[in-house]
Amino acid sequence: MSLDGFEIVPYDKKYQPVFYELNIAWLEEYFKVESIDEAVLSDPETYILSKGGEILFAVSGTMVLGVVAMKTGGDGVFELTKLAVDPNIRKGGIGRALCEKVIERFQARDGKLLYLETNTLLKNAIRLYHKIGFKELPNPIDSPYERSNYYMEWQGNT
Repeated sequence: MSLDGFEIVPYDKKYQPVFYELNIAWLEEYFKVESIDEAVLSDPETYILSKGGEILFAVSGTMVLGVVAMKTGGDGVFELTKLAVDPNIRKGGIGRALCEKVIERFQARDGKLLYLETNTLLKNAIRLYHKIGFKELPNPIDSPYERSNYYMEWQGNT
């Protein structure tokens, strides 16, 4: 598959099944699907969009290559979450492009804090997050995810 031409587009209901499928496949590959995952991925319009969040898709033609969400916690606090890339094209720059678009949207919305939760098993993801300006910090929140054991906040591009 060629990655020459892809664009990042906002949520469209026609892409919701792929949002679900890519994330479920990723969770099943590395962890387990938790009840909160099933709820959010099955109904992102309620859990993410209606609360002021955004969902972005990397698309090439009619194919969705990757997805990411930016949930809002109110008061300028946002979470980068639900990042998943088609396993056939990982390490091709799609994940980075999606994360950079979330940062761009966070800045456009005058966000105060952008954070993410991940797991130490995901070394490649953590390396990417560091490269784009996230820094590991103690987690100040009770994570809704059993798998979460690593917290990062965006400190700006370094």
